[in-house]
Amino acid sequence: MEQYIRIVDAHSHLWLRQDTLVDGAPVRTLDGNSSRSNFLGTEVQMLPPFMTDGRNSAEVFLSNMDYAQVSAAVVVQEIIDGNQDGYLAEVQGKYPDRFLCCGLIDGQATRPRPDRRFKAFAMPGHRIRKSLLDFIPLFKEMESRGQILSMCLADDERQIGEMQEVVDECPGLKIAIGHFGMVTTPSWKSQILLARNDNVMVESGGITWLYNSEFYPYPSAVRSIREAADMVGMDKLMWGSDYPRTITAITYRMSYDFILKSDQLTPEEKEKFLSDNARNFYGFKELKTLPYIKNMSE
Repeated sequence: MEQYIRIVDAHSHLWLRQDTLVDGAPVRTLDGNSSRSNFLGTEVQMLPPFMTDGRNSAEVFLSNMDYAQVSAAVVVQEIIDGNQDGYLAEVQGKYPDRFLCCGLIDGQATRPRPDRRFKAFAMPGHRIRKSLLDFIPLFKEMESRGQILSMCLADDERQIGEMQEVVDECPGLKIAIGHFGMVTTPSWKSQILLARNDNVMVESGGITWLYNSEFYPYPSAVRSIREAADMVGMDKLMWGSDYPRTITAITYRMSYDFILKSDQLTPEEKEKFLSDNARNFYGFKELKTLPYIKNMSE
């Protein structure tokens, strides 16, 4: 019998419509086929093709979560989706037991907003041209408020030293490093090793995208999780899906069940990676138990 775990997704996205500019290039939901977007000048399948209204909504995500038996999710933000603070504040208020939504640090301001709508903030550091050290006043304010930082770093070594300086300056700021350190790039181990610091964790959002050429069941991804655990301990690692972008290629359940089915991780390690670590780090309390619903095709 397959192990049942109250799963927490540490890296997902929601938006109502994409309509923004990144370094002067557009990211916009296309009219006529709104599961697709103009992404920096190229037409891409941004959403699964059944999401035809261009809305990557909380309600559709909840349906996917219920089906895949995912109890809760952390919703981060990316500059390419535009600022979704208003919508995510509504989502947080409406579904507080299922979502922890992050405000966006887009690189424009160096201090957080005066309101306290968000328990966490997401910073796409890989898209920000400033030094991360410029944001230390912001990070110190977040530290004093007990807020959490979800940080994605560039896929080379240039931000690693800066990130360590941030950790040294803000030892009480809880930090989650995203995209599993950009695991298919040469600097990934340097990012993983940041989790040797007491206040730093690593989440695997986008790992199926990074190993997309290999595809399901992603044996190299499992080996990378095993290697990272050997470096910093399984207590430091969390699962993330990067929903909905990753489910243009696979189902939401497939984004984690390759881990459940692997014989490279123990049942205890799977529970830590898929549930316990994120639940404790983000402060989820009662995780919803979701029944397995049989498919019509079974």
